[in-house]
Amino acid sequence: MHTLLFQPDLGKPGAGRGYLPAFPKEAELAKYDVVFLGDVGIEKGQLTAEDGTALVRLVRDQAGGLVFLPGLRGFNASLQGSPLGELMPVVWDEAQPRGWGTAAPGRFTLTDAGTESLLTKLEDTAEASAKAWAVLPGFQWYAPALRAKAGTEVLATHATETNQFGRVPLIVTRTFGAGKILYMGSDGAWRWRRGVEDKYHYRFWGQVARWMAYQRNMAQGEQMRLFFAPDRPRTGATLTLNANVAGLNGEPLRGGVVVAEILSASGRPSSVRLLPAGEEAWGLFTGVFTPAEPGDYRIRLSCAEAGAALEATVSVQGTRREKRGQPARPEVLREIAQLTRGQWIASARPADVLAAVTALPVPELTERRIPLWAHPAWAGSLILLLALFWAGRKAAGVF
Repeated sequence: MHTLLFQPDLGKPGAGRGYLPAFPKEAELAKYDVVFLGDVGIEKGQLTAEDGTALVRLVRDQAGGLVFLPGLRGFNASLQGSPLGELMPVVWDEAQPRGWGTAAPGRFTLTDAGTESLLTKLEDTAEASAKAWAVLPGFQWYAPALRAKAGTEVLATHATETNQFGRVPLIVTRTFGAGKILYMGSDGAWRWRRGVEDKYHYRFWGQVARWMAYQRNMAQGEQMRLFFAPDRPRTGATLTLNANVAGLNGEPLRGGVVVAEILSASGRPSSVRLLPAGEEAWGLFTGVFTPAEPGDYRIRLSCAEAGAALEATVSVQGTRREKRGQPARPEVLREIAQLTRGQWIASARPADVLAAVTALPVPELTERRIPLWAHPAWAGSLILLLALFWAGRKAAGVF
């Protein structure tokens, strides 16, 4: 891990062990899996437009991860007009670039997606994780995000603060090109150490780093890298295969034929041809595949122009569907009929079932009496009539 610390007041970057003297060039930046972007912007003494373009290419073309961590100084507002503005998963409030501070600590509230997400899982079960988020130490500043952009996934919102678009989003994720983006709208996560040390703080940020980097490193060779989306593929859903391919000279391959040979868990073979993602995305090839059965799929990626091949395994989860052709359990059905005062019919002929239903007696009419004097409508009517009588006397001048 390396750190680049901008110090606008001192006019020079931070120095020391593990600190970078300047932002890495694009070739050096490709070595990093995840980039955490704090309270910095496209300004003098900070990032340049070329740095922003390099970050965009790292995420879009090389499956890198980018985390936005805005701060009190509001330098992230200058990213809106830069190449990084497209990557920001929320709409920024330009009228309040430095965010909002509160005297009372605010808290996170998980959405339905956040409850099920592996990214926000602080305990072993979803219920225990939701309780952990509810008792985390609060924050006293949050970024000026109006709403989440289309195509994003909101994992957590502010527990109390709202605007014209609803609850203020605090944790938002999105996919951009081949990479992933995370927005964290509060800088108070360091408070999570109170009383439990690094139990939740380390687990959350460790999951963030692994979540963003695992696809980039799931299958990697000297000239090829394979990753896929979504994170947890299921049967019947489209699985997108992405590959970064370098030519014989080490540069990203501009054109060529990349073939993925796929072998299902039952041994059924298939193949997918990966096409170039675009003229600007050199070395990125993509294709789609729909798995029909659960299990581990073995994928062999090959490219003649690169003279290389790569093998990987993708685990596909099954989709829960009603089983067909399964034998009935008569003992269970007979017990249900007994408890509900019904009837057990052993015949498989529809005519017998229809005859039994037709022979059912007509249910007796149930008489229900409501005392009029005890009904709320009766009291309301009396009050209304008395009010009208009083108003009429007032209008007639009678006291």
